[in-house]
Amino acid sequence: MKARKKLCKIIGNVNTNRKLLIWAVTLAIPIWGQAQTWSLQQCIDTALMYNKNLQIGKNNVSIGEQKQKEALSNLIPKVNVAADYKYFTDLPYQLMPLSTFNPDAPEGQFKEAQFGVPHNINASIQVSLSLYNPQLFGGIRTTKIATAITELQYKKTEEQVFFEILNLYYNAQILQHQLAFIDSNIINTTRLLDNMQMLYQQLMIKATDVSKIELQKVQLTTQREIVSNNIEQTLNLLKFSMGIAINQDLQTETDIQYKSIYGYSNVPTVDLQLTAMQNRLLVSELNTLKNSRLPSVSLYGSYGQTGFGYDKKPDDFLNFFPASFVGVQLSYPLFNGTVTHRKINQKKIEIQNNEFQTDLVTEQNKLLIENAQNRRTVTHHSIANTLLQIDLARTVYEQTLLQQKEGTANITDVLLADNSLRESQQSYLTAIVEYLKADLELKKLTGNISLKN
Repeated sequence: MKARKKLCKIIGNVNTNRKLLIWAVTLAIPIWGQAQTWSLQQCIDTALMYNKNLQIGKNNVSIGEQKQKEALSNLIPKVNVAADYKYFTDLPYQLMPLSTFNPDAPEGQFKEAQFGVPHNINASIQVSLSLYNPQLFGGIRTTKIATAITELQYKKTEEQVFFEILNLYYNAQILQHQLAFIDSNIINTTRLLDNMQMLYQQLMIKATDVSKIELQKVQLTTQREIVSNNIEQTLNLLKFSMGIAINQDLQTETDIQYKSIYGYSNVPTVDLQLTAMQNRLLVSELNTLKNSRLPSVSLYGSYGQTGFGYDKKPDDFLNFFPASFVGVQLSYPLFNGTVTHRKINQKKIEIQNNEFQTDLVTEQNKLLIENAQNRRTVTHHSIANTLLQIDLARTVYEQTLLQQKEGTANITDVLLADNSLRESQQSYLTAIVEYLKADLELKKLTGNISLKN
């Protein structure tokens, strides 16, 4: 608190020049006691570790990688073990030509006969391997592209978190500067009030003149409480975005970097990269649909044992016999009711829409970049102009105070000069806010906003 009063005393000094004002406003002053001061980079690094949205995004990337491995695992041979046991309470019947039992029997007559034994056991190992499957290979290609899309979506979440942290961090800094201005104005108003009360006691001014200054001091005190509360809320939102506890001590630096204008290299934004990757995904799905008309070839085989058993005495037995084979299977979709043809047409239209969307995003991005550049240039000039306005307003205020003491200016003139000073201070803070917003937007539009920068 002593440091803040010292700052306000410096700002309120009659001989304060522009350089001294800049130094005073950017001086790091603890507002919340002994709260730890965090740099912007520290806030960003903390968000990389603890922000919940980023953790969800990382898990989604891991899920995409597992899906890609799942698709690749379809190339590995599949092995199945099958076994069954059957006990026939009634053996199956089969009709046989009667001539089998009686060669003289006429043709067209049959005799029923039961075959087999009551106990049947089958056990086998079956192996299958896909040699060529267009849908399988298309799925592998598609999941690879889908994984890349998930990574881009995580990068977009990174940018959103970074953009949010920058906004909150800068807002907290601006509010701290605004609080410093309010404190300096409170000191000036307190001094003026002391002088006015002295003059009133000497019957040199009216009571209403004193009341006007008292009202102004109350208004400034109320404004200070509002700004202090806004700082606390902004810092709480910043902690939430970082993923740390709300009761964690945190204080932002007060030095705002805004004095240098430099350009950004124009790299493809994440949105453009996403539309391009989505186009690749759609093309891959289209090719998979077209290739689904091709035949599929697979290799398969089986080895097993078949057991036959009889449990009646004296001829009971249980004998096993091997059964194995290998083969190649060809599957060709001859006709499926034009379903594939309709799906191909749908996918072509989706690709066309994606290309339109890419062109739209590109043209819109160019327009927004130009507007952001112009707005940043204008607001940068406004910062310099508002600093000059603060110097002039402070000079007018101090001269008006002297004139008021000499009796050549009334209390209304003093209040007007003080109001002009406060308006110029607010204009200065507003110019910084607008510059930072334009600079952040330009970073985002040119693809230069990243948590890792």
